[in-house]
Amino acid sequence: MGSQSVTIKSAPDGPYIVKNLHSFSNRNGAIESKEAMSLCRCGQSANKPFCDGTHKTIGFSSENQLDPEKDRLDTYRGKNITIHDNRSLCAHAGYCTDGLASVFHFREKPFVDPDGASAEEIIEVVKQCPSGALSYSIENASETLEISEASIFIAPNGPYVVKGRVDLLETTRGKGASETSITLCRCGASKNKPYCDGSHWDVKFTDNDN
Repeated sequence: MGSQSVTIKSAPDGPYIVKNLHSFSNRNGAIESKEAMSLCRCGQSANKPFCDGTHKTIGFSSENQLDPEKDRLDTYRGKNITIHDNRSLCAHAGYCTDGLASVFHFREKPFVDPDGASAEEIIEVVKQCPSGALSYSIENASETLEISEASIFIAPNGPYVVKGRVDLLETTRGKGASETSITLCRCGASKNKPYCDGSHWDVKFTDNDN
């Protein structure tokens, strides 16, 4: 395995150019990874997850249409733990609301009750957040998360789940975003490209690669 860093570049109106990735998989297992790969993000390739040039024929736009004011970090301070959340990065995978409903309230306000469970329970759920939208701090000490190898997992009918230290070239990370966990849109419908914003649920995106 090489020591070069894994990089992902979002080509303008085109695919993700991924280099030096060694851990690439979907729910069926490992996928052969090449030194450089072009991964579809328009949602229409007939060779998913790889780009086949369809983005050129359908007029795919990679423009980020997110209202800048929505890229914000909301902070919920509790007695024992503080939870941070950037809704604009949420992929709506449901790990938080399904895993700890006493803290993370589905379609309710406030979304977070930091005193709804123990700090240990909250930390365990926050660590499962694939998009990096959620984070926490305790007594002003932010979470630490060490992941030894960069990887990309293709969520069924969903985004690319990117874990580990990855260099996102020419891409600005969202406020408070995790440095080791992000989700990248591959349905083509996200308003916060290149990040997933859960739009694959709205457009009923389906894939043919897993």
